[in-house]
Amino acid sequence: MKTDSGAYVDVDGVRTYYVREGHGPALLLLHGQPPGASVHTVWEPNLDAFAEAGFTVYAFDQVGFGRTANADDFSKERRVAHTRAFIAAMGLDRYAMWGMSDGSYIACRIALEDHRVERLVLMASGSLAPRLPSPSAADRERAGYTPSLDHARTYLLETFANHAAITEGLVQDMYAMSSGKNFEAHQRRQALPLPEPIYDELYRLKIPVLLLWGANDGGGAERGVLLFQKIPGAELHIFDRCGHWVEWDQAARVNTIVRDFLQAR
Repeated sequence: MKTDSGAYVDVDGVRTYYVREGHGPALLLLHGQPPGASVHTVWEPNLDAFAEAGFTVYAFDQVGFGRTANADDFSKERRVAHTRAFIAAMGLDRYAMWGMSDGSYIACRIALEDHRVERLVLMASGSLAPRLPSPSAADRERAGYTPSLDHARTYLLETFANHAAITEGLVQDMYAMSSGKNFEAHQRRQALPLPEPIYDELYRLKIPVLLLWGANDGGGAERGVLLFQKIPGAELHIFDRCGHWVEWDQAARVNTIVRDFLQAR
């Protein structure tokens, strides 16, 4: 894994790690909040593919994740504000966004207010869909996670359907990115209330939206169907033998579908 191939920029007072690859229309990738989430743990199968497909790919470690510094505020609101500030720091004019898990929540929050967003890819987002009556197995696993190589490997084995995709490099990077300051941030996030739901606002999205979901996602693919029914003109793909990390479990097929969606006229 190219685990330190990016650069740093000051974003809203936070030293922020990011990767910029390729040339062409801007595509912003937003990771979710599994333990060890970062540019490389979440987006490694996709960065080069989309740079080579003719996009300028931007991916950054959100505040409190990866190689980016922590802040005093660990809330979703702070992550939304940090994302907006990153967009401004990169000088993005027109851009598409691809969110993983609750990165999709952040993407929708921005797209509902920013007319510069041209397209959205939303992937396996429990924070966007109607909430379950009790935490899912994946939620409980994330909440109870403590950093070690064994725990990182176990978490990935329980989250991925395609175990062949779990490399030793991914396990090591997830462990490293879930330790130290990032474990402190993880614990602080677990103690916060859930963000304000925006499910009933999604009908206001007037841009093309692609939904990606794994049939073996612990939260259930039915939640993806509910989102599909809520967003006008949305397109939904559900992958068999696929868990929560759709972009890893079905990397080649996902890259093709997302590329075709983003390039459609």
